[in-house]
Amino acid sequence: MIEGIRPLLRGSTYSGMLFALCGAMASIPLLPFAVLPALVWPSAPYGVQAALTLSVWAALIGAVGLARTTRRALIAFARRLLGVTLPDPAASGGERRRTPLWLVLHVALGWTGALVGGVLLLAGLTLPFGALRPEAELSLFGRSARVAGGWQSWVSALGCLLLAAVVCVAVSSALRWSAPRLLGPSPVERLALAAERERALAERNRLAHELHDSIGHTLTATTIQAAVAGEVLSADPVAARAALRSIEESSRAALEDLDYVLGVLREQQAETAPTRTLADLPELLDRLRHAGAVVEPDLSGDLAQVRGTLSRAAYRIVQEGLTNALRHGAGGPIEVRVAAAPDSLELSVVNATGAGSGTGAGAGSRAFPTSGHGLPGLAERVRMLHGEIEAGPAGPGGPDGQRYWRLSVRLPVRASV
Repeated sequence: MIEGIRPLLRGSTYSGMLFALCGAMASIPLLPFAVLPALVWPSAPYGVQAALTLSVWAALIGAVGLARTTRRALIAFARRLLGVTLPDPAASGGERRRTPLWLVLHVALGWTGALVGGVLLLAGLTLPFGALRPEAELSLFGRSARVAGGWQSWVSALGCLLLAAVVCVAVSSALRWSAPRLLGPSPVERLALAAERERALAERNRLAHELHDSIGHTLTATTIQAAVAGEVLSADPVAARAALRSIEESSRAALEDLDYVLGVLREQQAETAPTRTLADLPELLDRLRHAGAVVEPDLSGDLAQVRGTLSRAAYRIVQEGLTNALRHGAGGPIEVRVAAAPDSLELSVVNATGAGSGTGAGAGSRAFPTSGHGLPGLAERVRMLHGEIEAGPAGPGGPDGQRYWRLSVRLPVRASV
């Protein structure tokens, strides 16, 4: 009993009825145009004229639903008054068939609720106060009932009011049930929305990799450079100033990357979009030398032929390899090899590993915390470029007793560009 009465007491029931009435009222300006065909054919039977008028009226209402702005407005009002969750319409043509149908249904339910509910509400408000004859007859949908005065009029009035509330529940429920099916995304739109979410997720993952590589490398390098500057500040001011200049350059580059990434995440156009490529590799190696690291580069092939996504990804891969070498290296030389061939690009970073937590070149005994996302992120980046990656010990140990760690990546040129 209580469950049956509860929908009659919900505010959403009557806000849904208001939504239906708004649709009915919005269709009134089209009614004069719908009557014109009946006026042109005055000799037709009344039933034919009524059917013709309703058909033309429905066609005009459906034509209004073909506009994209109509669909967007209907979705906004349905969210507000019906309380249904509807995504923004996708860029597809599915709404051209479903929006006119929804609009016709919306108007039909609005007029049905307005006429039936209005009659019931009027009867419920007038019966107890004798506005009707002492013995009145109510007729609705071909059925009649006589209402006598006294307490019977109050009972009849209460019944009419309850029936009016039931009409509101029925109209609101019908609109709330049909809104997701006619205003919600079609199968084609769902695929478009899923593809858009997938693209957005892929872009965010790419930005996360960019931010991890750039900021992680910069923080590692600047920490080492600050340690070097502090150690040689008194003995070698020139070297200290060089280290501080390198910190400034690294921080500026990282701020550019950070500004670009945050601009994209805020869905704003960033002022500059840094495109670090293999052409910027010498500058990256110079910053490492200022940090006190010994870098032995081996660059071969025509690196200028590597362009676009492949060149940017190769730069970030080498940068991440150098960051790991700085964090966990034992202070020995870091071998960097980049070999560009017509069909492939080979990248390699080899360094001596330290014991325990590892030390960076020139960093003394400082240890660097890691998130554990470096190598998995590299593997994912290489996999997206259809490449191959190997990371691990390079051998049992060199003649100096050090163990070496090797990062090796091979990227196909044609499949990646």
